Amino acid sequence: MNVTELRGNLYLQQSGDLILDNEEKQYVMRLRDLPAEEKPREKLTKYGPAALSVAELLMIVLNAGTKKEGVLAMSRRLLKEYGESAIIHQKDPKKIEAALNIPLVKACQVVACFELGRRFFNVDGKRPLTIRTANQVYDYLKDMRDLSKEHLRGLYLDSHYQLIHDEVISIGSLTSNIVHPREVFRPAIEYSASAVILVHNHPSGISKPSEADIAITRQIVEAGKMLGIGVLDHVIVTKNKYESIPAEY
Repeated sequence: MNVTELRGNLYLQQSGDLILDNEEKQYVMRLRDLPAEEKPREKLTKYGPAALSVAELLMIVLNAGTKKEGVLAMSRRLLKEYGESAIIHQKDPKKIEAALNIPLVKACQVVACFELGRRFFNVDGKRPLTIRTANQVYDYLKDMRDLSKEHLRGLYLDSHYQLIHDEVISIGSLTSNIVHPREVFRPAIEYSASAVILVHNHPSGISKPSEADIAITRQIVEAGKMLGIGVLDHVIVTKNKYESIPAEY
């Protein structure tokens, strides 16, 4: 490999279209259907924020849903389809709007909420995560194991293998979602990353890469070589296991 190598399952740095498909899932319960003691605001005032789930806290942030979707369904769908760790790191509300088909004002509320958390509580101030193996990728991306749609994630690393950015590059739909190499490497350039690890999940539970997965990996690796950005791995995640697609198959 010219740009990156994988020796003994350890990532080593030197010096495209991805189709994601799955079915939609509908939620019919609305906030008004909950017992009074189970409604988020009432629980917050009575028991404090620690008693609420992430979805319940998000419901308070969103405040209200839309004519087509209640706030209960919206908050649960957002976390289920996007993933908790992904939504925390997403700073572009337009990407959330497009991926989940929610109003831009709602996407802005979500981004602003987590940005406040980073600023006041220094969420990102802890020791940077170092990723050197596919197993560490699988452990880090636990929230991808149960997603109902296919996601393509990019983990962007510095030259010391420390994670400097985590981005949802694309989410599948009933049709198809096409991802080009430029979408993969735009965050790498923006955050001055020296390497990227691609990850996508298979809700079917089958971790074996398809011929399309292999072809896509080759395409992105070649694009990375031209940019001087190494593609360390492409990991397929399922509920109970994972499999790597070698950078040169």
